[in-house]
Amino acid sequence: MPKSRAQKKVISEGIDQKIKAAKSIVFTSFNGLTVSKAEELRNKLKAEGSEYLVAKKTLLKIALTNNNINDVDEKGLDGKLAVVFGYQDEVTPAKVVNEFIKTNEANLQINGGILENRFISKEQVISLAKLPSKLELLSKLVGTINAPVSGFVNVLAGNLRGFVTVLKAIEEKKS
Repeated sequence: MPKSRAQKKVISEGIDQKIKAAKSIVFTSFNGLTVSKAEELRNKLKAEGSEYLVAKKTLLKIALTNNNINDVDEKGLDGKLAVVFGYQDEVTPAKVVNEFIKTNEANLQINGGILENRFISKEQVISLAKLPSKLELLSKLVGTINAPVSGFVNVLAGNLRGFVTVLKAIEEKKS
């Protein structure tokens, strides 16, 4: 049953709010994706602070225009369209969708996305998915900051180990 103009306006406003709240958006086409696989993807995304939404293209275009995102490539909106909104991290939605495609060989394709209110191509979304997550980058940063300190501790401990070895050798020589 077709939706009334008022219902479409409410849906468009809901999408508009999701776009404003999202740090990144990934467009996917899901031709032939089973309901169980779609639910599995939806649950994975929800666990990562993202949302999977099947949207009507015209309503999505209106919401994008309302948010001053006018450079969306028409190829980004091909096929049966689903949109992934990432609310916590810019990389996570692309990473989860890309991993889901690889592991499940699902009938799901990345069409493009939006990052910092600009359209990005399919290739850019895939390269974004290959980036390490925020947590991984933070742990690498902490390790890098900690490396000189731990190196200094190891140098000091080496001197102590050498001193203990010399004392033990002297003790063995005397006994």
